[in-house]
Amino acid sequence: MASDRKENFRTDSGIDIPPYLLPREGCGPAEHPGQYPFTRGVYSTMYRSRLWTMRMYAGFGTAEESNARYRYLLSQGVTGLSVAFDLPTQIGYDSDHPIAEGEVGKVGVAIDSLADIETLFDGIELQNVSTSMTINATASILLALYVALGRRQGADMTKLSGTVQNDILKEYAARGTYIYPPAPSMRLITDMFAWCSRELPSWNTISISGYHIREAGSTAVQEVAFTLSNAIAYTQAAVDAGLDVDTFAARLSFFFNIHNNFFEEVAKLRAARRMWSHIMKERFGARDPRSMMLRFHSQTAGSTLTAQQVETNIVRVGLQAAAAVLGGTQSLHTNGFDEALALPTENSARLALRTQQIVGYESGLADSVDPLAGSYYVEYLTDEIERLSLDYIARIDAMGGSVAAIEAGFIQNEIAQAAYEAQKRIESGDDVVVGVNRFHIDEPPFHDVLKVDDSLRTKQMARLASVKASRNAEAVRIGLAALSAAATSGENLMPHIIAAVESYATIGEISDTLRAIWGEYEE
Repeated sequence: MASDRKENFRTDSGIDIPPYLLPREGCGPAEHPGQYPFTRGVYSTMYRSRLWTMRMYAGFGTAEESNARYRYLLSQGVTGLSVAFDLPTQIGYDSDHPIAEGEVGKVGVAIDSLADIETLFDGIELQNVSTSMTINATASILLALYVALGRRQGADMTKLSGTVQNDILKEYAARGTYIYPPAPSMRLITDMFAWCSRELPSWNTISISGYHIREAGSTAVQEVAFTLSNAIAYTQAAVDAGLDVDTFAARLSFFFNIHNNFFEEVAKLRAARRMWSHIMKERFGARDPRSMMLRFHSQTAGSTLTAQQVETNIVRVGLQAAAAVLGGTQSLHTNGFDEALALPTENSARLALRTQQIVGYESGLADSVDPLAGSYYVEYLTDEIERLSLDYIARIDAMGGSVAAIEAGFIQNEIAQAAYEAQKRIESGDDVVVGVNRFHIDEPPFHDVLKVDDSLRTKQMARLASVKASRNAEAVRIGLAALSAAATSGENLMPHIIAAVESYATIGEISDTLRAIWGEYEE
């Protein structure tokens, strides 16, 4: 008998991979898609009725430049927009703040006020497009800006659809774009839950994100466990604030990363759906089946892309997209092959979109619901991911929940250790990364990359100065004073944030108003 080519076969989460599996009792769920516990998908017909939303993440430079990219993507068949914001916008500073120097428009679009949002969506009817915004600490302000523009367009607020990421716990654990301490940050989130349940019923008020946890180095099991633990914390906070679980839970959404270990990624998504349905029904007493559905966006893994032999990333993205679809995603972003080097060019963004379209229209993967159900291997992985993730959740519960676990550094340390172990396996050659630690070639530098002009900060600062000069300064003062009073009194903050942005108060001014009351979080 030939010997194995490796001593041990394991998934990225360390789950042992048997050489083969035989039928066993209870292998595979005896359930229909669209029914509790939703292992096989949240809708009965899935992609046989409608393909997932092809939502391409984009945003860079000024609002004018990003608007041109959005119009282009829509013309090429994108069915949903996804907005990337620059770092100053993410952490509540205007483009003219000293801390913003060197970062304006670099990793996303620069937004300072309603004037920028008006330009960003110029020619795009918000009522007719679903928009996702990857924003967390300032999510309430960006949603307020979107609502203000929707009102000016005469949109039916009950039909305005999209998502704000709004997941501050993973910022403390894995990413770092937080502003305020956890308690007031959680209040901003529950205020948004309450306001949107009344005023914006089609809006997803949070996208609880495993994506950035995985990008920081976690395993697939940790991604599921930490994401669902954060979701438990948000749900509990809303219930503690007096909200009935069935008034807001149906608008919770999730965001997962799709890595290269194909079958583990499919199983991860199936396990997460099943786990969340049980958590909502058994832990929180949800009665509405929609409250028990884990609906999610997914994105191919930026951390798997290589700068070496950059075209090989096209294959990685294709495999990851297929795994997302077989796992039952509701929307998908596929990365550009050049994103290990820079923001995607128009050409690489189009190719990434075409990858989704080929999977959807040519591959046959979307023609049957959960076609991998009953696979001995996939069902084994689904069960193992659920078991190991539940062990983590129990440990976090014993600490007092996600907030306490983050404050104790537990989640951060677990992610860091997993990242360290993964890097060791790459450096030792145990894990092969094509073009990086094996199969090298001599190649010239790849030059066809997007470059963001450093001079755009000057343009953005001039635009901001013009807005401040032309707005009603007294209306801004009154609006910010009302916001400050509401933050102190405990009143819902969303109406006051909307009023402030409608007077052209800036993101920095609103954030500073709340900083003055709540302070800033220091790790």
